[in-house]
Amino acid sequence: MKPILGAVLIGVAGAAQAVELTLPTGAHQMITRDTAQDRFLAPVGVFADGDLPNLVVEGPIARSAWRIEVADLTPLQLIAPLRSQLEEAGFRIVLDCEAQACGGHDFRFSAEVLPAPNMYVNIRSYHALTALRGEEGGAIQAVSVMASAASGASFVQIIQAGTDAVETTVQTTAPTPLPSGVPVAGPIPEALAGNGHVVLSQLDFESGTSQLGQGPFSVLEELARALQAQPEMRIALVGHTDNIGGLDGNIALSVSRAQAVRERLITQYAISPDRLEARGMGYLSPHTTNTTEAGREANRRVEAVVLAQ
Repeated sequence: MKPILGAVLIGVAGAAQAVELTLPTGAHQMITRDTAQDRFLAPVGVFADGDLPNLVVEGPIARSAWRIEVADLTPLQLIAPLRSQLEEAGFRIVLDCEAQACGGHDFRFSAEVLPAPNMYVNIRSYHALTALRGEEGGAIQAVSVMASAASGASFVQIIQAGTDAVETTVQTTAPTPLPSGVPVAGPIPEALAGNGHVVLSQLDFESGTSQLGQGPFSVLEELARALQAQPEMRIALVGHTDNIGGLDGNIALSVSRAQAVRERLITQYAISPDRLEARGMGYLSPHTTNTTEAGREANRRVEAVVLAQ
């Protein structure tokens, strides 16, 4: 099993002590939705005979969803460390199932799931867990976790509910934003300022796909810091391909690659989506010749183009 690093600290106030849950390094919060007084139907059994057994828990509810940019983590690899820490914190596991054993499609659409694209559940590859702490007839705290593996990324949803106040503190791995207007040195900001565009070199895409590698990519960190330092800057991310294949397919591929870079800047570096556009040119704007392998490799690129500064 791969080592699980990086912390998401979820504290339950009152008599109970904080529960420290661990997600992989590179986990990025997609959404949080906390309510002071609400009702949560915590699944306590698998879907069977047209019904999903649940326990009604009232009080403060803390909902969050996380995306992990690791392609080969299984739902069990995500769930197992969380399960162990919940048990160590005094929770008892009342539901622990995966995919078809949970009830497949029916379980997924009967249980509460945060909306896409913040949370994605692959019907063929997910794991559900519910843990309870407290006595029946008294104060009950519930933690419901759902983990899912999709192509190129994994998703985890954590819902906490209980009669005691729930506070959520997140330790993120994103770079610390720079103060507005502070100049940033380096080739990326210099090229953006001087030329109005720059090639984002050394990005790793699988051949023929739009799947951006795990990284980290120093070129994206530098671009993000330049954007953080100049909050009025807007850019277009423009994908380009070599001339192998038809135009329509290459344009679609170039757009998808630009969108993958845009998503990484949003999720990993907290750049506002309003400041980023994704476009694709296919093979219509080559950087150099397509008659050699080296030339075709150079033509497969994503550029950042300044729209406003």
